[in-house]
Amino acid sequence: MHIGKTIRLERIINRDTGRAIIVPLDHGVTVGPIDGIIDMRDTVTKIVEGGANAVLMHKGVVPCGHRARGRDIGLIVHLSASTSLSPFPGAKTLVCEVEEAVQLGADAVSVHLNLGDESERDMLADMGRISREAARWGIPVLAMVYGRGPKIKNEFDPEVVAHCARVGMELGADMVKVPYTGDPESFARVVAGARVPVLIAGGPKTPTTRDFLRMVADSIQAGGSGLSVGRNIFQHKDPTRLLQALGKIVHDGGDLEDALAGLGE
Repeated sequence: MHIGKTIRLERIINRDTGRAIIVPLDHGVTVGPIDGIIDMRDTVTKIVEGGANAVLMHKGVVPCGHRARGRDIGLIVHLSASTSLSPFPGAKTLVCEVEEAVQLGADAVSVHLNLGDESERDMLADMGRISREAARWGIPVLAMVYGRGPKIKNEFDPEVVAHCARVGMELGADMVKVPYTGDPESFARVVAGARVPVLIAGGPKTPTTRDFLRMVADSIQAGGSGLSVGRNIFQHKDPTRLLQALGKIVHDGGDLEDALAGLGE
């Protein structure tokens, strides 16, 4: 592997555990300025204090989240976008290039693909080009891949999720982000077929913190490499303590009860 890519990847994935806690903050393009991402600098500060490995955001928000003090954190610049206002919200369009992300100080870039969408062919072409450019620059790529379209009855179906993870890997991703399939046994098959680190998505807010932490713990048990979760973290009443609890599960080998005890729950 390109030594530059190796060094940057270690800013995203803990080199001792091989796992990562990433907090996406790219929701402003998709759904607008929701709670938790209004004051980006304050949000990033809480995330850093909680011990996350990286944040993920669109290019225009990078200056808003830069703190110029305290501990550093990995930066992933997101390259694709769509909005909930569109009649075609599943059609992701590239809005940033790898070179722009490098100029912003990114340690990695991310691309979103919705397999099964009517515009799948365009998203696949974009992924192919981005992975090629990223390899030239020595920049790791995180592929967020979901099964969403007319033929997809259940995006959490283990076969669909395994297909999504495999597509990301085969098109050059260094990490893939997919939905959790609901149980360790089926998710282990997703991990086995991907051959690169597999991170779980958070999706909509879970009913309780216990449910969220159990999902993370189960995914780690199945061989997952961590999580890339936004709303369940930045909209929590105490994101810093929640991230510390997640760190016990993801990096320290703690169980669900250990993590909950740290939260006082």
